Amino acid sequence: MIIRTALLFAATLLFAATLACGPASAASLGDPSSLNARAPESYKAKFETSKGTFVIQVTRSWAPHGADRFYNLVKAGFYNDARFFRVIDGFMVQFGISGNPDVSAAWTDATIPDDPVRESNARGTVTFATAGPNTRTTQVFINFNNNSGLNGQGFAPFGKVVSGMDVVDSLYRGYGEGAPRGNGPNQGLIKAQGNAYLVTQFPKLDYIKKATVE
Repeated sequence: MIIRTALLFAATLLFAATLACGPASAASLGDPSSLNARAPESYKAKFETSKGTFVIQVTRSWAPHGADRFYNLVKAGFYNDARFFRVIDGFMVQFGISGNPDVSAAWTDATIPDDPVRESNARGTVTFATAGPNTRTTQVFINFNNNSGLNGQGFAPFGKVVSGMDVVDSLYRGYGEGAPRGNGPNQGLIKAQGNAYLVTQFPKLDYIKKATVE
């Protein structure tokens, strides 16, 4: 408990310092309304992780709202130091909850409209997670297999891993499904405590060192 509290306090101090003197993009993480640039029709996002590097090719015409949101999040550094907190063998790997609780709180209600499903959830495609109609915010997942059954549920891919899929396949998946259905991380606690919770309770999770638009 003492270690977790200390880590959370340190993360809060780091976030405050970033807002005070960091680059404009970092400061914008506390103001989702400021991150609304239109994405290029095609772009690549490079993810440097604890297991290696993978690259996502985004095609805006597949899902314009999703492509725009992902572009702004990557450009602002939202995914930096975020954990791959839900890794389900044979299904998908999910990420996109900030390691900083203050950032998570700022994005809780920053939803984007749904996109029509134009591409299938094939292996390697990248799609925003959703809790129902028009609820997409920051969480995304990469399909391990052909999950075409998701198409009819409104999950619209906006990009695809074009290099480093072997890295994605190697991400730690030992914790399985998240709580309360499984023994993995509880999303509510991730949002409330950030990496302080994950580092102490789920130390084997792989993570994103840095994500950039190429």
